[in-house]
Amino acid sequence: MSSTADDSATQAVTRLGFTAGQVIQELNYDDDVDADVRTRIEAVTGTELVDEDYDDVTDGAIIWFREDDGDLTDALVDATSVLEDSGPIWVFSPKAGRAGHVSHSDIEEAATTSGLHAMSTFAIGPDWSATRLSTRGRGK
Repeated sequence: MSSTADDSATQAVTRLGFTAGQVIQELNYDDDVDADVRTRIEAVTGTELVDEDYDDVTDGAIIWFREDDGDLTDALVDATSVLEDSGPIWVFSPKAGRAGHVSHSDIEEAATTSGLHAMSTFAIGPDWSATRLSTRGRGK
């Protein structure tokens, strides 16, 4: 990997906002996930990603989600069940034109149904986009 590509990948993972010591839950892991993104998240937090079976409080969540993965709303509800109140949820979905692409409007709809709000979206890797979801502020 070139230095420029390496710097770009590091900046993308930095944009997720995770910090040292945080516990990040990973849902929908499969063979097609971006291993470099996973490794960089673990390097930033200094902890391994925890899976769907983790039942303690987490500081954030990443969900790898493809078109045929079922119901995104269910995955979001699962992620919020152990999530710290202000913790971010990131939905990683294949970029447009890639197999399994999920439209931004589908992510927004699932977020709204789950009581979340879709915020920023950016490229997290060569084949994946990241969309940040957060809880809706009360009275805002």
